[in-house]
Amino acid sequence: MTSSTAQGRGRGAKSAERETLTAAGRAGFVARGIVYVLIGLLSIRIAVGSGGGQADRQGALHEIARQPFGKAMLWALVVGFAAMALRRGARAVLATGPRRKAGSRVLDGGRAVFYAFVCWTTAVYAAVGGQGSSGNAQSQDWTASALKLSYGQVLVGAGGCLVIGIGGVLAVRAALRSFLKQLETSGMSHRTKQVVTALGMGGGVARGVVFAAAGVFVLVAAVRFDPAEAKGVDATLRSFAQTPVGPWLLVAVAIGLILFGVCDSPRQGGQATSPGRGSESSMKARATSDSRRLWARA
Repeated sequence: MTSSTAQGRGRGAKSAERETLTAAGRAGFVARGIVYVLIGLLSIRIAVGSGGGQADRQGALHEIARQPFGKAMLWALVVGFAAMALRRGARAVLATGPRRKAGSRVLDGGRAVFYAFVCWTTAVYAAVGGQGSSGNAQSQDWTASALKLSYGQVLVGAGGCLVIGIGGVLAVRAALRSFLKQLETSGMSHRTKQVVTALGMGGGVARGVVFAAAGVFVLVAAVRFDPAEAKGVDATLRSFAQTPVGPWLLVAVAIGLILFGVCDSPRQGGQATSPGRGSESSMKARATSDSRRLWARA
């Protein structure tokens, strides 16, 4: 009986741990989704010539700060990004199965560091009112510093190629609808599944295109040994409006980023089952499945 009680407590502790990290993941996805939606909206304003600030994370934070209770909303984003960093870090340390591979742990660890950095910069913005250089200036400063290193040109070029590759992978995975494997679609109607699929594909491809374009600019900066060629998210998005297609390409990419932000909401993590459907035990089983899907979400 003692052994059974201990096992029950162990299962309860693991379940509580999983639920905590699942909640952290949801908070992080909400924060990230909000930023992507705002970047998309700012990009549309730029495309149609109605003004707008920087179409990047800093510009999104500025828009939030202008709203009623903006300061509180900024700190809510800080909590969300901190939760995302916690979730990524926990996956790097605690994940089982395939996630125990060294490459997967390093990838999750890198993501944890990235979201910790985003959390810190957001907190600084909320605390001091957004002072500091723009994302474009930061990209050029980092590129200039890297080019001064031994083999800096090679390192910057390799970094550009890496970002291009990441963008390509993101776009291809979205086009192949790989994200559907991470969603609970069994309870969706055919029409709902079609809508979710279309939103996910459009948003994921747009996100990949932005990554790849930013990587191209970094690669050009390396080839020309000119840090001014490097561009942040804002300048990368603005460059789409300078193509022969004109501002319509920027509008298309902006809409895609908005779709990605909407689909990035944790509600898309598998909560497709209608309330009251099935027994209580089956509902608990589906809830556990949803948590596991969100836990495994890339």
